[in-house]
Amino acid sequence: MLDNLASSTTELRESITELREDFADVRESITEIKDSIDGLRITSQALLQVAAQSQRDMEAMKERQAEIEQRQAESDQRFNILLEEVRFLIRGKIDD
Repeated sequence: MLDNLASSTTELRESITELREDFADVRESITEIKDSIDGLRITSQALLQVAAQSQRDMEAMKERQAEIEQRQAESDQRFNILLEEVRFLIRGKIDD
């Protein structure tokens, strides 16, 4: 009976030792997962900042494009007015 008790105690100690080792492995895995999550968080924040900056840049480019198009339209309008005046003057010279 004492032999059975000693054997059971030994088995229980071995089981406890294995559980401690498994627990240490689980702790290490949890630490690695936390590190990975922190890395992902930092990466996602950086990507969000890049995306926000890209969006601001795109909006600024659209504004500049609109300004260029407005200036081009104004230039085209001035050119057409000048062209009409030149045609008018040419017609006047031809009629004389």
